[in-house]
Amino acid sequence: MWHEFKKFAVRGNVIDLAVGVIIGGAFGKIVSSLVNDIIMPLVGLLLGGINFSNLSWKVGEAEVKYGAFIQTVVDFFIIAFSIFLFVKLLNNLYERVKKQEEAKETAQTLTKEEQLLTEIRDLLKQQKETP
Repeated sequence: MWHEFKKFAVRGNVIDLAVGVIIGGAFGKIVSSLVNDIIMPLVGLLLGGINFSNLSWKVGEAEVKYGAFIQTVVDFFIIAFSIFLFVKLLNNLYERVKKQEEAKETAQTLTKEEQLLTEIRDLLKQQKETP
């Protein structure tokens, strides 16, 4: 069992996941600081000097801190948008590399006439895609 665990734990995907979790935790702290220390004070200033961290209301003995909730929601949207941009960038890079590899494979097997026709086809596709 120990041998299987070591094999599992040292596998590349597990190590990549661990690194991702650690970097994600640090990134979350950076975003929280960005929201709490920069964005929300500016938003509060624009809304007439409101300090979101102190916004709350009393319900009997309980205190509902909806200002902290608003800050957490802003944190979430910033993190989600950042991850979206990062994944989009990686997907674009992956597609670009994939197209280059396909072009190399195609160029190696086609005659010069076929290569020229393929380039013309690709240019026409590009022109069609861009308005």
